[in-house]
Amino acid sequence: MTIKRTLIWHSITIIGLLAATGLFALHDVDNLVTMTRFMEIQEKLNASFLEMRLLEKNYFLFKDDQAIHDIANSIRMVDGTLDDLSRDMIKAAGQEKYQDLRHALDAYRNKAQDIAASKARDEDSEMALRESGRQVLEFSTGLTMNARGKIGELISGSKRNLLISFPLFLVLAVFSTPIIFSRILSSLDKISLLALEVSQGRFLKIEGPVQNNELGAVITAMNTMSEQLRLREDELVQSKKLNSLGFLTAGVAHELNNPLNNISMICQTYEAMYDSIDAKDRLEFVSQIAGEVERIQAIVMSLLDFAKPKPTIFMPGGVNAVVRRSLKLVRNTLDVTNIEVLLDLTAGLPLVNMDVNQISQVLVNLFNNAIQAMSEDQTLAVRTRLSPDGMVEIEVQDTGHGMTPETLSSIFDPFFSTKGTDGTGLGLSVSYGIIKNHQGQINVQSEIDRGTTFDILLPAVESGEVENE
Repeated sequence: MTIKRTLIWHSITIIGLLAATGLFALHDVDNLVTMTRFMEIQEKLNASFLEMRLLEKNYFLFKDDQAIHDIANSIRMVDGTLDDLSRDMIKAAGQEKYQDLRHALDAYRNKAQDIAASKARDEDSEMALRESGRQVLEFSTGLTMNARGKIGELISGSKRNLLISFPLFLVLAVFSTPIIFSRILSSLDKISLLALEVSQGRFLKIEGPVQNNELGAVITAMNTMSEQLRLREDELVQSKKLNSLGFLTAGVAHELNNPLNNISMICQTYEAMYDSIDAKDRLEFVSQIAGEVERIQAIVMSLLDFAKPKPTIFMPGGVNAVVRRSLKLVRNTLDVTNIEVLLDLTAGLPLVNMDVNQISQVLVNLFNNAIQAMSEDQTLAVRTRLSPDGMVEIEVQDTGHGMTPETLSSIFDPFFSTKGTDGTGLGLSVSYGIIKNHQGQINVQSEIDRGTTFDILLPAVESGEVENE
């Protein structure tokens, strides 16, 4: 079920329960108001009937002729009250009981009128009047007691309804609502975490079953986006490698000339001295040629390894070895530009879980940028050490022209370049993504005409092993 439908049904259920509870409560309150109003009427009627009973005694015991007329007048007043409040009386007691009270009151009134007309004070008249008055009072008192019972039932029913509805709301609040929101929030947490990872250059995927709802669709889209970004990053890395390869080729061409010239000179010497040298010397010439050929092969293999795309493979390794390997790739460019290298590598550094080719790509890019920022006779310093927080640090420092604060704030942005049409603007952006994918950090400091320093921090492997180089 979709989140929208789940929330709608959940809301409908809660609103329905609230509406039902409210209607029951409103019905009970209305009945309580009716019964309370009826009780007020009955209390007044009972008071009137008690007064009539006293007037009976005055008439028969104290020979008060006015008392029988007062009884008739009181009955007329009660009769008017019953007429005026008939709707409230019928609603509270019912039509039948209302009519029974009227009939009992009519009989009492008729008997009082007969006695008033005859002025009779005999025992039979007294007993008949008293019996009629007693019936009216008892009936009215019974209605009062019945009303009190109904009020008690209404209060008990309201409590019962609250005791039934409260657990339902409690179940929804304590069990149902947290389950619904935990499912939503857990998916949102996964999406938020993936977005954070992607923003830091780690193109991961949300694993596990995907819910068939809106957030499930978002997770699927985020996974697809992350995979596509990872593929694009691989393409950018390879593109930057090829771009760097073009820069390296000039230096490599110079390096290849040296062994080729040596081979040419050996061949010329071998040809000129062939008749005057023995077999041992001839083998020496061949051995020298083979050595120079191996030198050429090593140079070419380094370039091929650098240019060839490879899958990301994380393995424990030493940063000093990667630094030396990366410097070999730019050694010839350094020689051509007459830039001095200051190498300060700390021995016994902890191993780092890394992809050697990718870290080498980052270093070659930093070396190339440093070379392009400097002129002849300047210095490129490369240092490794253990940082205070236990991470392995690689520092690449040049003495070039430096960068402004405005440039520094954008150097890791894709397609941002200070080289105009000569730069792709991808090198540092790709490097940033690689370092972040290694759970590391890359920081930069620069001053105009003072040079630039890049610091790469990589987490050390906790195995306790150290680099032997």
